[in-house]
Amino acid sequence: MPHISFSSNLKLLSTAPLFSKLKPFSFLPKPKPFLKPNHCFSTISCAWKNNTRRRSPFLPQRRRSGSTGREEEKEKEKEKERSLNMEEKREEKEGMVGGGFNKRRAEGRDKNDKPRSLGLKTRKLNPVNTICYVQILGTGMDTQDTSPSVLLFFDRQRFIFNAGEGLQRFCTEHKIKLSKIDHMFLTRVCSETAGGLPGLLLTLAGMGEEGMSVNIWGPSDLKYLVDAMRSFIPNAAMVHTHSFGETQSNSGAAVSSFEDGKFVDPIVVIDDEVVRLSAIPLRPSQSRGSAVKPGDVAVIYVCELPEIKGKFDKDKAEALGLRAGPKYRELQLGNSVMSDTLNIMVHPSDVLDPSLPGPIVLLVDCPTQSHMQELLALQALNCYYVDSSDHSRDGSKSVNCIIHMGPSSVTKHADYQEWMKKFGSAQHIMAGHEMKNMEIPILKSSSRISSRLNYLCPNLFPAPGFWSFQHINSPEPNVACEEIKSRSQCESISAENLLKFHLRPLSQLGLDRSLVPSSLNYKQTVSELVSEIPEIVDAAKHVSQFWQNPTEGKPLMHQEDDNIVMVEEPWINEASCSLKANMELREGEVSIDDIPRVNHIQKEGVDLNADHIPPCLENITREDMEVVLLGTGSSQPSKYRNVSSIFVNLFSKGSLLLDCGEGTLAQLKRRFGVEGADSAVKSLICIWISHIHADHHTGLARVLALRCQLLMDVPHEPLLVIGPRPLKRFLDAYSRLEDLDMQFLDCRHTTEASFDGLVDSHDKNEGSSLRNVKKMETRDGRAETSSSNPLESTLFAQGSRMQSYWKRPGSPVDTVMTLPVLMRLKEVLSEAGLEALYSVPVIHCPQAFGVVLKAAERINSMGKAIPGWKLVYSGDTRPCQTLIDASSGATVLIHEATFEDSMEEEAIARNHSTTKEAVGVGASVDAYRIILTHFSQRYPKIPVFDETHMHRTCIAFDLMSVNAADLHVLPKVVPHLKVLFRNEMVVDESDDLLDSVVYQ
Repeated sequence: MPHISFSSNLKLLSTAPLFSKLKPFSFLPKPKPFLKPNHCFSTISCAWKNNTRRRSPFLPQRRRSGSTGREEEKEKEKEKERSLNMEEKREEKEGMVGGGFNKRRAEGRDKNDKPRSLGLKTRKLNPVNTICYVQILGTGMDTQDTSPSVLLFFDRQRFIFNAGEGLQRFCTEHKIKLSKIDHMFLTRVCSETAGGLPGLLLTLAGMGEEGMSVNIWGPSDLKYLVDAMRSFIPNAAMVHTHSFGETQSNSGAAVSSFEDGKFVDPIVVIDDEVVRLSAIPLRPSQSRGSAVKPGDVAVIYVCELPEIKGKFDKDKAEALGLRAGPKYRELQLGNSVMSDTLNIMVHPSDVLDPSLPGPIVLLVDCPTQSHMQELLALQALNCYYVDSSDHSRDGSKSVNCIIHMGPSSVTKHADYQEWMKKFGSAQHIMAGHEMKNMEIPILKSSSRISSRLNYLCPNLFPAPGFWSFQHINSPEPNVACEEIKSRSQCESISAENLLKFHLRPLSQLGLDRSLVPSSLNYKQTVSELVSEIPEIVDAAKHVSQFWQNPTEGKPLMHQEDDNIVMVEEPWINEASCSLKANMELREGEVSIDDIPRVNHIQKEGVDLNADHIPPCLENITREDMEVVLLGTGSSQPSKYRNVSSIFVNLFSKGSLLLDCGEGTLAQLKRRFGVEGADSAVKSLICIWISHIHADHHTGLARVLALRCQLLMDVPHEPLLVIGPRPLKRFLDAYSRLEDLDMQFLDCRHTTEASFDGLVDSHDKNEGSSLRNVKKMETRDGRAETSSSNPLESTLFAQGSRMQSYWKRPGSPVDTVMTLPVLMRLKEVLSEAGLEALYSVPVIHCPQAFGVVLKAAERINSMGKAIPGWKLVYSGDTRPCQTLIDASSGATVLIHEATFEDSMEEEAIARNHSTTKEAVGVGASVDAYRIILTHFSQRYPKIPVFDETHMHRTCIAFDLMSVNAADLHVLPKVVPHLKVLFRNEMVVDESDDLLDSVVYQ
């Protein structure tokens, strides 16, 4: 991915006091002052305005009088407005150059070139004619991994409650415009409710629409989330954050809105012509009298629409002696007037019909039973209960709809159900985690492709988890929508994706299921596929034959004596005959003709090295290693591909994650099912992150938090997280919000030179480096470590193996802190049957790495030692020599191929690779199999590629599972993929990403 462009001069802005104490980014260059005070378009606009002010000599001149003077002033104002509009269009056109970033918005200037106010955006709307509804955005419904989101829609305003992981993919799937969002509200501040917030903010920053600003509201814990996001989001010029609840006084003491453990009054956060929105913080009952811990506070939001004033009765007004005129308007505004013919005062109630109360919606997030005990005793909701005295005094407080976002373990509790009855006839929508509607995938486009791929090749593309696993207590289709309770219970239904509850106009008040997607049935999807592509039936039969050979069900055998090719590939003769003639590599790359030929034969001029089974796969079984591609897209999630993540399954020996983009947990649940994904998370021994770009790590906090929760009552060790140093700043800051239970290791400490040097030194000295370490105090009072052991003086000396990796100040290893973690990594790898995990510096952004995984040697049935397999993952990179050197003889090379071959210049500009370059890297190191991934989202379903690239290569798809025992047949599937996607191998320009989106 390319470097983040800092020429935009984006700054992190917020309302005080949230960002007042935060220091600016040290790595951001200071914006250079403009040499000229005015932009080039200012002179043009001024000249245009002067020209428009010149009056033609043939037109009659107006006399200067009071009325004509006012007319001239109005004309001047109109001219000024026209000129500003013209200037705005020019500036917008100039600002969109380079990928859509709007410079004026980033600098905080409005349409009049004045500093933009950071206050809330309010619009003058007619509350009577406003369209309004709440809608369920189905995040978390089929995977139960995040909190659902709720959209509060007005005709010119958008509010979103919670932004869990996957929100962008869902909105892209259903064409919901995120650019229209004005406010975002968090019911809790945690990875479950805010996991999708960083990616969403980066996407909004890249859109660059004029006047865009987003206000984020949440409890006081919001500051911890913002502190963490600052480590990798340098641009949030349109974001203003607001927190409520406990705050810090000037003396540093906590100032709470609690009284006897309860918040006294609702906190009004928005109050305008269209909505009055209040927040009622809620904390668990056991924390009463103690300090509120981060993440403890949940929030209930109350949305009250204004009342609709009654219709003006003209007949009554005439009967009271009023003539049509300004007094009618005064009465409609609520003012009393004197009758024109009668000596009486006419009041609004005399001529207006009774006002209609505005609808009220509650969003209740009660995450635990401890919160429920506090909810039952909450006094701030008394005015909304139908049987309370407060409600009797104000009958307009009837609640129309309540959306319950807590888990079913809480909402199904008898006490909670009794509390729901207090709201009378209100419509209850249960949007929390339930084993319902799981037959309706959130991402239907992705699920449809997964089912088609599964039909073609079930060995590489297993059925998604929501179809391959039986659900506990799962109702039959359409039962959820008919789940109306009896009169003795509350009227409630289970939430469904895109379910609406209309609030305005009042004539449409109530539920609307018109947009709820129908259930996606596997048989129906396959039937559509066969009808659309009849040839796919024969293709599926042909593919199934690849697994029906004498070696099926047995370990693969390597026959070294006569170099027999175990698997015949009839298609390779036709597809690869012109390989040497057509494949042209760039200057400096290794040519196909220069690849060393080891243990293979030539047949009819065709390279069969890709078909030859290497020694490391001898006796390999299906329980040794499997690679699951969880996310294969670049930049930001799309409806077809998620962002980067690879799950390396070692089965009984554990598992690893290589990168962990947003939605990784959801992808695990789609692949393995809900319970299977929990087992996969618990089995993790390490998570490795390639670089700090958001699409490679924003799913990390959610996975770590879930693992901590699953292993809460089980003795366990912290999970090793290996990543670039900036990632540690994010994790350290985020750990104040949630317990992540992890141990961090810098990627630079796991390069081959660093790792081997430190571990060898430690082994030779038997830990003496730890015993001999002394602490000295520098002049500024900081602790500094020194050692009588010559480790540090020799390991980083000039000309040593590690010199090239340690060029920045402060880079030498703190042996006291690093050696124990490295030794634990070595122990963990050994227990998993791995010999090494090495990070490899690559060409992308600062501190970007690839990774090499090497399995330990194995003993075959003859007692002979055979080498272990070697897996290499490039991360994001240009083709580079360090990765080529580290990938030599790789069994599997997973290399990014962001762009097609014709976009080489763009690939160079963004430090990415083309398809041809990625395959060239694999060919130059004689990799047995090459898996291409990280495709630009401009390729909707399958990237553009040439057949000559595919002699040892396969295209990655989301949820694709490659078992080590299937590597020998992997490239054979590619021609049949072209049949499956024959109508889809085009570039989707409508989904093309902005060139300067800082998500990269």
